[in-house]
Amino acid sequence: MSAPYILVLFYSRNGSTGEMARQIARGVEMAGMEARLRTVPAVSSDCEAVAPSIPDTGAPYATLDDLKNCSGLALGSPTRFGNMAAPLKYFLDGTSNLWLTGALVGKPASVFTSTASLHGGQETTLMSMLLPLLHHGMLITGLPYSEAALVETRGGGTPYGASHHAGADGKRPLDQHETTLCRALGQRLAKTAQLLAPSRG
Repeated sequence: MSAPYILVLFYSRNGSTGEMARQIARGVEMAGMEARLRTVPAVSSDCEAVAPSIPDTGAPYATLDDLKNCSGLALGSPTRFGNMAAPLKYFLDGTSNLWLTGALVGKPASVFTSTASLHGGQETTLMSMLLPLLHHGMLITGLPYSEAALVETRGGGTPYGASHHAGADGKRPLDQHETTLCRALGQRLAKTAQLLAPSRG
């Protein structure tokens, strides 16, 4: 049996959400847990799959076993019209067997997003990402206002989860507050998973 891990599952088109995922993973590791970075392939309107089974670069594609066996989940997506991106939604739509068996019930989960504009649907995207996690019976961990960066931020950051303002060209890097909040979310998720682990054993 593998060591307990937090699954950091994300889709990233221009790299911002992927960088958030790496900072969240760092926070998980700062709390003493393993972080497993996984992504999902882009969806296509073609009838046949066109993507390789292993990405050329970056995180491997997630499997249902990655999700089933995790101790906690951080789920991340860029914003698409105030909602999560289609590739991530497509992956989640295929988790019915995990729902039927209750595989994720009682596990902690967090969400994160990146947007091109500061008021471009960050909060609605985060809330939409929470819906399937609630259906799976997961326990939601957001960001409390005891995190000073949440009060001080001039970029992303919400109590619903970590967020980032990437700018119109998608190239604005994470600022200090956004980075701090990503790491804080990873730490909080890992610490919660550690506290819950004995009760699920």
